[in-house]
Amino acid sequence: MSMEKPNGTGIGRIVKATQCSVDGIGYAYRHEAAFRQELLLCLVLIPVAFLLTQKPLELVVLIVPLLMLLVVECINSAIEAAIDRISTDIHPLSKQAKDLGSAAVFFTMLIILVCWLGVTVGKFF
Repeated sequence: MSMEKPNGTGIGRIVKATQCSVDGIGYAYRHEAAFRQELLLCLVLIPVAFLLTQKPLELVVLIVPLLMLLVVECINSAIEAAIDRISTDIHPLSKQAKDLGSAAVFFTMLIILVCWLGVTVGKFF
């Protein structure tokens, strides 16, 4: 039995992993409306973050949760794809898995709201 990794090792593995990541982002952009909407939100709010503050910590607090939203949306889409690969039949466990993925996106959006309110409320009120 070969112990060799299917994507190789070293730099070759990093190159192949990067290509898989690019493919995943491309798939999410082409096929996931929620990802496109959240990406647009990021493309609007990240420049706004730089207009609101030049403090490095505040920029991190504003930008990192936006990027995490894209991460969580990709994971949510992966969960949905895996469940649909198993079966498209309605099943309580399939619903549970998909709903939990959706809940993760929702909580990430709440984190964004809290972070943006935390940074901006003191600036405007």
